[in-house]
Amino acid sequence: MIRFSIIALAAMAAMTSPAAAQSRVEAGMLECGGTTASFIVGSVTELRCTFRPAGGGAEPYTATIRRVGVDIALPANVGVAWAVFAPTRRVGPGDLAGGYAGASASATAVVGVGANALVGGSSNTIALQPLSLQGQTGLGIAAGIAGMELRPAR
Repeated sequence: MIRFSIIALAAMAAMTSPAAAQSRVEAGMLECGGTTASFIVGSVTELRCTFRPAGGGAEPYTATIRRVGVDIALPANVGVAWAVFAPTRRVGPGDLAGGYAGASASATAVVGVGANALVGGSSNTIALQPLSLQGQTGLGIAAGIAGMELRPAR
């Protein structure tokens, strides 16, 4: 738990660093949809994702987001899209795979919004920044530190 918190805090610091922001370019978009199960002090969200590189094409991924913090909600459907920032516009197949960490928050009353800003991937060189707000259905409120494992889909 302490190790996860330290990693998440380091990731948030990296996201806000002007040098880190200047060294990354937008490489495409990651679009995901799935469901969330909440447990009062955290949640688990299972997602099926598609990475759409800036140069065209599509790569399937699966993701699991684990959030630690206040999370009081009924089961929910979730849709989210992130702008993918990398050291170069060329992101090869499977290059997004890896662990990500950052801040997360959402509020839902039938239809709701949320945001997850995450850093990770290959040697922590990839940043996932919400293009807009996450869309979800259900009932609940959540805020905390999120960790996401992104894997190439089979």
